[in-house]
Amino acid sequence: MTDIIALTAAQAAAAVERGELDRRELFEAYRDRAAADELNAYLWVADEPPSANGGPLSGVPVAVKDLFCTEGVPSQAGSRILEGYRPPYTATVVRRLAQAGAPLLGKTNQDEFAMGSSNENSAYGPALNPWDRTRVPGGSSGGSAAAVAAGSAPWALGTDTGGSIRQPAALCGIVGLKPTYGAVSRFGMIAFASSLDQAGPLTRDVTDSALIFRHMVGHDDRDATSVAFPEEVVLPTAQRLDGIRLGLPDDLTGEGVEPGVMERFEATLAIARDLGASVERVSLPHADYGLSAYYVLAPAEASSNLARYDGVRYGLRREADDLLTMYTKTRHDGFGAEVKRRVLIGTYALSSGYYDAYYGRAQRVRTLIAEDFKAAFQRVDFVVTPTSPGVAFELGAKTGDPLAMYLNDYFTVPMPLAGIPAISIPCGLSEGLPVGFQLSSPAFSENRLLDAAYALEQAIGFDNSPARAAAGA
Repeated sequence: MTDIIALTAAQAAAAVERGELDRRELFEAYRDRAAADELNAYLWVADEPPSANGGPLSGVPVAVKDLFCTEGVPSQAGSRILEGYRPPYTATVVRRLAQAGAPLLGKTNQDEFAMGSSNENSAYGPALNPWDRTRVPGGSSGGSAAAVAAGSAPWALGTDTGGSIRQPAALCGIVGLKPTYGAVSRFGMIAFASSLDQAGPLTRDVTDSALIFRHMVGHDDRDATSVAFPEEVVLPTAQRLDGIRLGLPDDLTGEGVEPGVMERFEATLAIARDLGASVERVSLPHADYGLSAYYVLAPAEASSNLARYDGVRYGLRREADDLLTMYTKTRHDGFGAEVKRRVLIGTYALSSGYYDAYYGRAQRVRTLIAEDFKAAFQRVDFVVTPTSPGVAFELGAKTGDPLAMYLNDYFTVPMPLAGIPAISIPCGLSEGLPVGFQLSSPAFSENRLLDAAYALEQAIGFDNSPARAAAGA
């Protein structure tokens, strides 16, 4: 069983194809580890795999963030207001992976409605970081990241609204890919901020990321924002970065970054130069306003999306003598503090007299950030930054200071605002904890992004095996 867990997803799929590994044995190895999870990474674990799980992904099971609707399976978005909710349908991306041969392993813990940077906003308690169980795994896809890092899932699905795939990937020492907005269907994802939410994989290495992403993309008639991916997703092979130009933004590096994180970032840039890349400064003059714009736009969309949770149609319902009191009691008891905070901020930003001053202005900043990236990509192939300003912090360290918590998204927020893809790869340790290196690129350039990330990954040689993560605990 230990040998199975040591395999990457691609290696496990190849072993199944060669007849060296049985699909059921593979599923049961991970099912047993997920069922014995001590990190609170899972909210539900499957008993049995589906009877038909052949296909190009060869029965390699996938863990799925709790906000992906899965027919007949609890899908609660980490919230009490949806406790026990079992949808009558399955999210498109989960269905596509199942059709490709990846059976559902379990539903992973998350910040409530994907609102958070630490997984401490889950109504079911925080997931723990396998490198140090006194620390957060990052959020909001913290359960997925912890499961992959700990070896209780070969790969997992998360969602990224402002960094919720890349940041937990960085803090747990694995790979996290945020695709181009529209590349992956959002149908069946319980919405937070519809113009930003995007599904993506959390994996042990870049090859696994490309392999699963290949079966996630494509237009979906049930999602008007989804588009056909312009080319076939291929597995990365690059060993060098000759001719590649990396852009180092003056406006998104340095200040507020822990010294150990910056040391690993600069060491990775040196590796990139050794592989043939050039590094030059680029200007993203409006990126520094990304966090401010995001925390107006995302709460505004959340305010609208979460209006549907009223105790009438599904989920929690608090009985009362009149309709308004029923609404109020249901939402008061069902939503956690962070969700209430963002709904209030969003409702205020959208209210009469304040719409133009806040929401309208934030939308204009968003447009300027997208234009900054377009201008930068005329000069360079990729923009590079640290993924997170620091390593995983201790549980409870920032829960009393929302602004300090929000600053964890400083490097990851501009990319969703611009709708472009970005990937985080592990690039070493600081204080014995993983550090992430982030690359971003133009829309629908995931093949080039994965190739560059792969070349760096091979040269860095970071060991993120489950055994090493467990030793870190």
